[in-house]
Amino acid sequence: MKKDIRAYTYEQLQEEIEKLGEKKFRAKQIYEWLHVKLADHFSEMTNLSKVLREKLEEQFEILPVEMLERQVSKIDGTNKFLFQLHDGNVVESVLMRYKHGNSVCISSQVGCRMGCRFCASTIGGLERNLSASEMVGQIYQIQKITQERVSNVVVMGTGEPMDNYENFLTFIRILTDEHGLNISQRNVTVSTCGIVPGIQKLAQEHLQITLALSLHGSNQEKRKQLMPVANKYELSEVLKACDEYFRQTGRRVTFEYSLVHGVNDTLEDAEELIQILKPRNCHLNLIPVNPIKERDFQQPSRKNAQNFKNKLEKSGINVTIRREMGADIDGACGQLRRRYVKTNKK
Repeated sequence: MKKDIRAYTYEQLQEEIEKLGEKKFRAKQIYEWLHVKLADHFSEMTNLSKVLREKLEEQFEILPVEMLERQVSKIDGTNKFLFQLHDGNVVESVLMRYKHGNSVCISSQVGCRMGCRFCASTIGGLERNLSASEMVGQIYQIQKITQERVSNVVVMGTGEPMDNYENFLTFIRILTDEHGLNISQRNVTVSTCGIVPGIQKLAQEHLQITLALSLHGSNQEKRKQLMPVANKYELSEVLKACDEYFRQTGRRVTFEYSLVHGVNDTLEDAEELIQILKPRNCHLNLIPVNPIKERDFQQPSRKNAQNFKNKLEKSGINVTIRREMGADIDGACGQLRRRYVKTNKK
């Protein structure tokens, strides 16, 4: 079985290359081919000897991440990509262009087992985890396709990163390594639905990435209605883990809150949110829910969403309503993959 060479950190790759009987500096060259020049094949690595390339070919592989479909929004230029992996599974990624640079939202798993009720990603459950190389592969392909640099990365696509912890951590190390793309840790955000042991472990890594918690309910009961993970972890436990993350890293936590009409967008909900957020150094991101066919959830009206935001702002909460991107394409998480899988099953 060949080894997945793009899933090694710089230090791990050095060890592997030394095992081959090669000098250490070869690892630097290979790492650069993989993570700066974004090579998909060993044959592209022209400053390596033919013998070394053959050795690499024998023992390693560069797992393909190939574009199947690309949608481009006519409204704001958002790109949605559907990528096929080496085993035929598909994942999706989104490129959003902002004034401050290009942001890419990637998937960390094929499917998801968290079962959040408003999310298309989780319908059909979890297929498998992505390797670190399949995570960076999404970003590298987008850079190659668009010929534009990515400056911000959000792990907020399909999957729960804390449910794929080791691969996710390796991905962060590769992505932010000075020998590779060298994206600043401060430009990386990871979203979790609230797996407490994962948040606690991540706090101990002392990384400078932003933690985004999917809150979605202003109390334990509301969270349980929307997010099965709340049956395992009490809201108070989750918040405690977030506080620990802030204490260990100095990075304020972002709370994500999908506004669902008539479910969690009342003024009473706003009051409860104020109680939770006021004592914390944090940011609240309100997301009017993306309606999906399989669920009957509706977006609140723009006026209601604005009223909700104003109430929080008046209490001194740092809050924004997320700008909807790619509304005219399968912009919501999991929609494009879901449509593809359904069509192919037929």
